[in-house]
Amino acid sequence: MTERFDPGGLGKWTDESRFEVTRERLIEYAKATNDPIPAHLAGDVASPVFAIVPVFESLMEPALEVVPVGLFGRIVHGEQEFRFHRPIRPGDKLVSRARMTGYEGLPNGTRGTIHLECRTDDGDLVNEQYVTLFVRGFDTGETRGELGPDHKFDEGLRAQAPVAKVNQHVDDDQTYRYAPAAGDPMPIHLDEEVAKDSGLPGIIAHGLCTMAFTSWALLTEVAGSDVDRLKRFAVRFAKPVLPGQDLTTRIWRAGAGSYAFETTVGETVVIKDGLAEFAE
Repeated sequence: MTERFDPGGLGKWTDESRFEVTRERLIEYAKATNDPIPAHLAGDVASPVFAIVPVFESLMEPALEVVPVGLFGRIVHGEQEFRFHRPIRPGDKLVSRARMTGYEGLPNGTRGTIHLECRTDDGDLVNEQYVTLFVRGFDTGETRGELGPDHKFDEGLRAQAPVAKVNQHVDDDQTYRYAPAAGDPMPIHLDEEVAKDSGLPGIIAHGLCTMAFTSWALLTEVAGSDVDRLKRFAVRFAKPVLPGQDLTTRIWRAGAGSYAFETTVGETVVIKDGLAEFAE
């Protein structure tokens, strides 16, 4: 294959996309992720991973400038990181844009980073996001630009007991509730046949839905359910989660206001390299 990533597309911002936040949409998202936090269920403030919704339209657009179109079917969402400057609230009028900042060819594929920023229509920064995409089975043969920030789990933390362990259940209808709430209608989450044709065992949960579960696990256990305190939240998606499965998230203290976490289904790690940083 002679296709190559185009470094000339790095750093190019997409056109701005706009999103007006309603209380109803915040409530719908909280319910779709089984979020128990009263302020989220009332729509007074967004749950953290709702931040993906206003930028979703721009999520993959920058990759069109860099990744050959013929490889788009091989792209998977590898990692997600949020940097929160303030929470999203009802009535916010948000403006988002995105750019691809770098990529790295590896023996089993190529990973790339998309940087998104979300502002109010007055220009105040609300959040930044780093999306790591992975193009399976294609090594572009070089490294260019900048990749996303590191949030690797410190294996030395396993020598100490977790400060918390949270058990959660993914409902059988979770994907059907999450898809409209998030604006993510990808058929592998909704159509059994399409999922199996893609090599999956069946419908899988949205990775960002699983990430939302972990966010409220952290908030309720170590932050008094106060989303204003959350400043950074990052994960690596390790394995798909299926509707009906049970999640266990273990949380370790990693420093002042910093917590590492990992989520499993049985013995299988589904979310790894989890990191949450809170204002003290």
